[in-house]
Amino acid sequence: MVVDTEGTIVLRNSAAGALLPAARPGARFAETAPAWLSAAHPAVRLPGPRSERTAGAPVSGLIGDCVFEAHPSLRGDGTVVWWLADDTDHQLAREALRTERERTSFLATASSTLLSSLNLGRCMDATAQLAAEHLADAALVISPMRGLRLPVVSCVRGDGPVSSDAPATPEDVPGLAEALRGFPPVPSRWIDPATAPDWMVPAGFGPVGSIVITPLPGHGVAAGALVLLRRSDTALFTEGEEVFARLFAARAGAAMSAARLYAEQSSITEVLMRELLPPSLHQVSGVDFAGGYRPSADHERVGGDFYDVHPAAVEGEASLVTLGDVCGKGLEAAVLTGKIRNTLHALLPMADDHQRMISLLNTALLNSHTTRFATLVLASAVRRGSTVSLRLTSAGHPSPLILRSDGTVEEADTRGTLVGAIPDAIARTTDLTLAPGESCVLYTDGVTEAKGGPLGNTQFGEERLQRALSECVGMPSESIVERIQMLASQWVGAGHHDDMAVVVISAPRTHHLSAVNGHTRGRFTA
Repeated sequence: MVVDTEGTIVLRNSAAGALLPAARPGARFAETAPAWLSAAHPAVRLPGPRSERTAGAPVSGLIGDCVFEAHPSLRGDGTVVWWLADDTDHQLAREALRTERERTSFLATASSTLLSSLNLGRCMDATAQLAAEHLADAALVISPMRGLRLPVVSCVRGDGPVSSDAPATPEDVPGLAEALRGFPPVPSRWIDPATAPDWMVPAGFGPVGSIVITPLPGHGVAAGALVLLRRSDTALFTEGEEVFARLFAARAGAAMSAARLYAEQSSITEVLMRELLPPSLHQVSGVDFAGGYRPSADHERVGGDFYDVHPAAVEGEASLVTLGDVCGKGLEAAVLTGKIRNTLHALLPMADDHQRMISLLNTALLNSHTTRFATLVLASAVRRGSTVSLRLTSAGHPSPLILRSDGTVEEADTRGTLVGAIPDAIARTTDLTLAPGESCVLYTDGVTEAKGGPLGNTQFGEERLQRALSECVGMPSESIVERIQMLASQWVGAGHHDDMAVVVISAPRTHHLSAVNGHTRGRFTA
């Protein structure tokens, strides 16, 4: 189509005539062309010398239901040729690309937000808020039923998430029961908005125009369901929007499932750890006990060292102390320590025969599927008047050290083979007596083999441990444990070390002592 300097159409081809029938030669361009096109025409007819005139930039707009792009070309006589090209498909492609980029960016942001927390409540809140802000006018995240109620987090666009329990069953809402079981979603066009119960529609939301209910896929089972609501004055959900909602739901469901699994595992771990954490050992049947443990890594709570204190079942009999070291460290070693602890606990009726206990424990370990072994020391302690009688047996473990009242440190005369390695575990038992103020120290080789010092690679060693103990004369059992732990920690510094466990058995200096916690089993495993 050619337009002269006065804005009159002077020529058009048949294609332009079919597209704009009123734009005939002689007609005014401003009166017959679309407003967006006629408004761009004056910018092409620039004043000034002809040599300075230039064509304007392309413009685009609607003609009927199609998008056209118009390119002006300035001729030498001042007339303008307008070339019209159908740009509908290109425009749709550009719009689809823009939408896809926005959705991809949203999904990436949503994934990062949802996976940043392993707290189920915060994950549900984030899911509802993201869905309300980007997918619908309001959103609900519904967890599987808890008793007779449905845990729900709802959010309206612009507001914060609200948690509640719906007094309903999933079957009350079409498609909700199926979504909670992980079945494919029911298309929104099949759900009558009028069937939405009152608990599903936020207060003040107004009439519901359309509903999308889609499952939140989890690990093996559905993590819940996502409900999207749009008001009656808002466009209905399209098929493409429903597909996109399922893509978002897949990410939200995975995050919620991970948070729920983490919560369950944390609860299980807490229950299991309750028996493994160190107790506060005090006086049992007139004998002082104290213990301490440091794992090989600061972030770990359990390891391969363990100790138990079993008070005597009958007054006047000996309490049994067990301290051991399982080959390896970390959680795998802790599993074996649990088996050893339970086995020794079952063998308490024969606690007066250390050799028999060790032999039976050795047999139990050899018959299990584990290939790990352990070293062990047993100590039976009973108060007799003002002294404490001890029976000590070592099964491949460092011999206990005896701190006498004059500062002398003796090594108990007991030796034996480790348990869980060879068919016959033979150990030698020794008996001795602790006078008031004297102590027996049981320890694992994590203390003596700890490397550090000025050069960083020297072992703490038994000689250094004995010198440290000789300076602890008259100290309570708790203080002796703290002293050994402090010196070993200072020696190691920030270097690597094995698990360290220490138990001190002392004969109190006082003449009259009453049993504290005498009927409660004190125990610790790491």
